[in-house]
Amino acid sequence: MRKLPILLGGAMVLAACSSSTPPPAPPPPAAPDMSNPLMAPGYLAMAASSDQFEIQSGQMAQQMSQNPEVRNFGNLIVADHTRSTQMLTAAAQSAGITPPPPGLLPDQQAMLSQLQAAGSGPSFDAAFKTVQIAAHQSALQLHQNYAAQGDVPALRSVAAQIVPVIQMHLNQAQLLNNAPPAPPPPPPAMPSSTTRGERG
Repeated sequence: MRKLPILLGGAMVLAACSSSTPPPAPPPPAAPDMSNPLMAPGYLAMAASSDQFEIQSGQMAQQMSQNPEVRNFGNLIVADHTRSTQMLTAAAQSAGITPPPPGLLPDQQAMLSQLQAAGSGPSFDAAFKTVQIAAHQSALQLHQNYAAQGDVPALRSVAAQIVPVIQMHLNQAQLLNNAPPAPPPPPPAMPSSTTRGERG
């Protein structure tokens, strides 16, 4: 019978000790899901990478191509994707979201490396057309999906504004002429007056 009070006393001491320990710290906030293009962190990272690829590849087109059509398209995408980056950054900040720093995700880095390996001239132009079509198809899907189902209204609105610009770029990329413009044909040789005289 003596053991029972001792056991009860021990239990009370343990309970007192446990009640004085601080509660466990709350778990750290979950890391943002960077792989979900319908959630703001993932969408912003993918859109920023897409814009950076277009800016860098457009600058390469101006340096590496001798084709005026390719160079003009490069100039266009640098301007438009710089603008879309600014629009997304402003929308993110208005929603209290810190936009990701500019950087390339693996897919865009691989396409940029493909361009860098293509050299210059017609071989660059052919590679440029191929990667621009692929990049704009991917970007179009990203912005269309977020505009329809994204989680932050301010970003959805900007995505919807970007969609027609990306569609225009895609149409133009598909129509790019890889080959440099053909030189004009030489003018037909005019017979000399002496030749005409001889024939007469």
